[in-house]
Amino acid sequence: MECHRNYDLTSHNSYKLKAACRRAFFPEFESDFIDIYSKFSEKNDLLNKILIGRGYNIILSKSYYNQDFIIVGDSFNSLDFLGDGLISAEAGASTLDLSTLALENELTGAEVFYDIPSSIGGAVVMNAGASGEEIKDILVKVRYLDLVDFQIKEIENQDIGFCYRNSFFQQNPDKIVLKAWFMLKRGSYDRIKEKMERVKVSRWSKQPKKFPNAGSVFKRPTGFYVGKIIEDLGLKGFTIGGAKISEKHGGFIINYNNATGSDIIAIINFVQERVKEKYQIEIEVEQRII
Repeated sequence: MECHRNYDLTSHNSYKLKAACRRAFFPEFESDFIDIYSKFSEKNDLLNKILIGRGYNIILSKSYYNQDFIIVGDSFNSLDFLGDGLISAEAGASTLDLSTLALENELTGAEVFYDIPSSIGGAVVMNAGASGEEIKDILVKVRYLDLVDFQIKEIENQDIGFCYRNSFFQQNPDKIVLKAWFMLKRGSYDRIKEKMERVKVSRWSKQPKKFPNAGSVFKRPTGFYVGKIIEDLGLKGFTIGGAKISEKHGGFIINYNNATGSDIIAIINFVQERVKEKYQIEIEVEQRII
């Protein structure tokens, strides 16, 4: 396990916001998570540590954190095909790698995650998905560290309480996702590959991939599409500081000129106020503000 002091977090968040933290831990084994929380934490302050994956769904609101970050990525990312459609993945593995391994073994069900930039741990916590497909649809079970008693436990899909962009793990931050198992179905390599490419082309045609961003900012309210609402309000291109609502897709905020987390949050607050004023609905932020 590596540990770095006064660590630069700029490359660990997809908005590319400039930030640093007191210490950054990079776990390699399950035992490292236990050590981090037991040996490098105060007993009454375990949750003061900030756990992130590949940084694709977060907004860093500060330039410096006098806190420890646990970065779960390339140091904890094993991915294995176990046969009979079953794949296991550590929390730091990417959903891109999951879908690629599935393709290599002619397994269908993970194509939609091909171009969703996320770690497996993050995808499980927020029940990531697109086009009506979600991680819960292929998940079998999850292995996690319970900070209540420092025991490593497993939980089946049906007990995780998945719903739209939410789960048991999002509601219980003292349960740390370590590993997940997925069950996929046998399919045609060519058809799987074609769907993956179709998903990617569709996403790139709609989303502002040329600028740093963290994906869709808001959860979709019942009966509405956030991008359409924001466009109808004339807010595409709306700017605060170095952050801007994308002209390509109203549901995205981009860092186009050295934005800060405060710039992004200010746009979020403004949009929420305008939407409530016009449509009498409250739109919820999908991204995690740290």
